[in-house]
Amino acid sequence: MVDYDAPLYLISVVAKILGVHPQTLRQYEKEGLVEPKRTDGKMRLYSQRDVDKIKTILRLTRDMGVNLAGVDIILRLKERLDELDSLNEQLQAHVKKHATTPTEAKQIQKTSYELILFKKS
Repeated sequence: MVDYDAPLYLISVVAKILGVHPQTLRQYEKEGLVEPKRTDGKMRLYSQRDVDKIKTILRLTRDMGVNLAGVDIILRLKERLDELDSLNEQLQAHVKKHATTPTEAKQIQKTSYELILFKKS
């Protein structure tokens, strides 16, 4: 099983896979949208998570006309929603575990907010 966060791909490979110029990827890094790992020789290495994030960035910019500042805000909101969903799941599990009656346990409903734009990992 390959680690989703393992730095595997050189910038040229990612650019070719996604059909973008390597300068585009450098711009995304400069804007703080992606943070590829670096080798000792300072070569950029992208993980599969980075590649998927870049696909999302391209979808937002190309298909939806969002500028890079908007992409940054959307990605930050997405990360925060994921954190809150995780916390919500933990709290629901805790409450269900300590519920005193079956009715109390049934009243706890999972509410998840997922943007269709993003794939759950």
